[in-house]
Amino acid sequence: MVLVMVFGAALLVAVLLSGLAARSVLSTSLLFLVGGALVSDGFLGLIHITPESDLVRVTADLALFAVLFTDGMHVSFPELRSRWKNPARALGLGMPLAFLGIALLAHFLVGLDWTTSFLVGAVLSPTDPVFASAIVGRKEVPARLRQLLNIESGINDGLALPFVLILIAAAGPTAHAEDASFGTIATELALGLVFGIVLPLVISWLVRFRLLGAEPKLQPLLPLAIGVSLYALCHLTHANPYLAAFSAGAVLAAVSPKAKTAFEPLGDSLAELAKFAALLVFGALLTPDLFGELSFGGYVVAVLAIVLIRPASLMLSLVGTEFDRREKLTAAWFGPKGFASVVYGLLVLQAGIPQGEEAFTLIAVTIAFSIIAHSSTDVPIARLFDVEELVGIPDDGAGPRWPLGSKQIKSRAEVIAEADPEPGAQARTEPKSQAGKTDAEAADRD
Repeated sequence: MVLVMVFGAALLVAVLLSGLAARSVLSTSLLFLVGGALVSDGFLGLIHITPESDLVRVTADLALFAVLFTDGMHVSFPELRSRWKNPARALGLGMPLAFLGIALLAHFLVGLDWTTSFLVGAVLSPTDPVFASAIVGRKEVPARLRQLLNIESGINDGLALPFVLILIAAAGPTAHAEDASFGTIATELALGLVFGIVLPLVISWLVRFRLLGAEPKLQPLLPLAIGVSLYALCHLTHANPYLAAFSAGAVLAAVSPKAKTAFEPLGDSLAELAKFAALLVFGALLTPDLFGELSFGGYVVAVLAIVLIRPASLMLSLVGTEFDRREKLTAAWFGPKGFASVVYGLLVLQAGIPQGEEAFTLIAVTIAFSIIAHSSTDVPIARLFDVEELVGIPDDGAGPRWPLGSKQIKSRAEVIAEADPEPGAQARTEPKSQAGKTDAEAADRD
């Protein structure tokens, strides 16, 4: 109950400061991370959580599933068909380069053996958009940039898992080595994709029957029911839940836009709650003892993985694309390590491999540094995208206006109209108003 009380207090503070956080470097994610660390055994000692606790794994797993499910709903298949090359570059070239770069640093600077080093690289190569929400969720940021980051982070979690399982089995004797065979992993990925596609399609087909129509006030619960059922189904069948979550969200949004619209406010709130809970629990692991166990070389690896390896790998993968320099730099910077890395890091720790504890310490510190760096810089960097400079860049069309500081964001069409008014518009307007005045005077005379 102490943990619930701490979570409630942290949630209250986060809500009260959310307005300030939306326009400054203050991060609500960081509040929960720091809050969890403060009440842990390393400081106040109010809660006692260890990396071996199922609470850590379950909260991180649920948070990742919820975030991927809601992020999948923001994927537009028409846009994806026209812009698939950029995410494919990030996944096919940028992710392997990051994987390789982190592995090399872990081997030469920390002294991990090659297998464990590649395992650390596989765990830290996925990205998480939840810690860059001001980038992927703001309309003033170009749609192609948001689409790139959203799709990349939605798919790379599932792509990294097979390599994590294979490398865990190769790193030493484990109790689950049979789960790392190629056939098993391929089956898990295929099942996750199939479940994520079929379940929303079946439910969307069922609700078309008049007898099964959902009452309006319960419509937001339909996608929630799909998500809960999908989560349980994946764990019961050992299907990949992360690939299933992202694909289910995307399919549901495509086949049932009304369900997406009804669920979006509730879904975003639930994803935020799951994220905050996982951050609080993960923060409780960040004790002084954990940081003291990491060598100086480990800290160098953690910093370079964030400021060098990810940016360099993605910049190389985007060479020759239509992104301008600022967009490339933004995409390169926002590769935050998040809940997928937490879940996979716990798999490493619980597998009992020879250097598992050292690898987990490096992974945990890197994740903590990444959360601090990326969740504190997303708003300032999003504010750099001045709306006047977005003219000519494809966007999402007309929609709700988003605040940027004290300015009100206008659609691209409005900006073009104001910047280059049609010749003669003023001349046509004046006679019209004069004509209106003449008609009014005539009416008065009558």
